[in-house]
Amino acid sequence: MSHSSQKMRKAAAHILAVDPAFESIIDQSPPCNIGRKKYQEVSHFQALVNSVIAQQLSVKAADTITARVALALNDDISPTSMRDVAELDLRTAGLSGAKTRTIKEMAQAWHVNEYDFTDPALSDHEIVDELTKLWGIGRWTAEMFLMFTLHRLDVWPTGDLAMRRGWEQIHDLPEFIDPKVLDREGEVFKPYRSVAAWYCWRIIDGDSTTW
Repeated sequence: MSHSSQKMRKAAAHILAVDPAFESIIDQSPPCNIGRKKYQEVSHFQALVNSVIAQQLSVKAADTITARVALALNDDISPTSMRDVAELDLRTAGLSGAKTRTIKEMAQAWHVNEYDFTDPALSDHEIVDELTKLWGIGRWTAEMFLMFTLHRLDVWPTGDLAMRRGWEQIHDLPEFIDPKVLDREGEVFKPYRSVAAWYCWRIIDGDSTTW
C-alpha cells in the first residue's frame, strides 16, 4: 500500500492541529515517506531481517551492519541464503549471537510456513501476534514491520527509545516520559500515529536509508 503526498500532508495537518509543538519539525521535514514506492521493493522476510538488525541500535549503526550483512550474502537477503550462510559470516558482519539465532530461526520458519501478511483484512493485532510467535521477534520488531513494510499509518511504538527521546525534544520536556504516559498522549493522533512517530524519529536521526 502506498500513500500519496496529499495524504501525508493531511496527516501532518491533523498532527499539527492536535499538537502545535510539532510545527517546527513538520516545517523542516519533507512529507512522511511511509509507504513511498522506493521502499516497496524489499520482501517481507528482508524487512524483518532489517528490523532485527536494528533492535537496540542507533540508526547509523543499524545501517552499517545491514550493509555488511547484505554484502556477506551478495545482496540476496532471502530465507534460503540466510539459512545457508555460515553463522560466523553473520557474526563477522556485526550481528550478535542472539540476533544471528533469531534470523537463522526465522529463515528456517519461512521454509516451513507460508507467511503472507499482504491481506489488508488482517488487523495490526493479528499480525503482531503471529510475528511474535517467532523466537527473538518482539513487539518492537513487529511494529516496525507494520509501519515500514505494510505501511500501516496508525501504529504508536512507545517502546522505541529514540521515538520517546524525539517526543521529549519536540515538547521540551525536562525529564524522560514514561511509555505508558506516551501511549495515552498518542490517542489524539489517530488515525495517523505512525506519522507522528516518524516525526519524533526524524528530529533525532534526520534522514536515514532505513526509512
